[in-house]
Amino acid sequence: MKYKRLTKEQFEALHQEFANFLASQSIDKKEWDDIKTNKPEVAEQELDVFSDLIWEGVLTNAQFLEHFSKNHIFLFHCQEKFIDSMVLKSLVTEVDFMTKEGLQWLTDNIFTDTVEILRGKKTYEKERNDAIFDLITQGTILSDGQLYLQINTILQS
Repeated sequence: MKYKRLTKEQFEALHQEFANFLASQSIDKKEWDDIKTNKPEVAEQELDVFSDLIWEGVLTNAQFLEHFSKNHIFLFHCQEKFIDSMVLKSLVTEVDFMTKEGLQWLTDNIFTDTVEILRGKKTYEKERNDAIFDLITQGTILSDGQLYLQINTILQS
């Protein structure tokens, strides 16, 4: 397995896609139930292969990632060959970016000396999807990129 197995909830949400996956291998519901009962190791392999296929699609299409902590916001734009990053850091330790008030404080103070903004660009050290998966396993989430794009526009003005 290249990535990690989907959770039960993720499999439930992707029920139809999983059924199509099994159908593409000429496995119908009756045969799947038989495999689960009589060949659990084969069923496990099928779950792993499907999970990797889903992860591969998600990671290939990933463009933006975000990670929020109390005093930092990490924003990533995943390009084909490299990843752009922005780190917003509050120099006021009481501010908590995990709250609505903390985000409002950031909006009000982004151009003051209480907010540090760092930018970086890094070529992937391994395959792009593996690098993105590593960030996700460290707590980064996929995003629509709205915050990254807004701050990037502000900084370029």
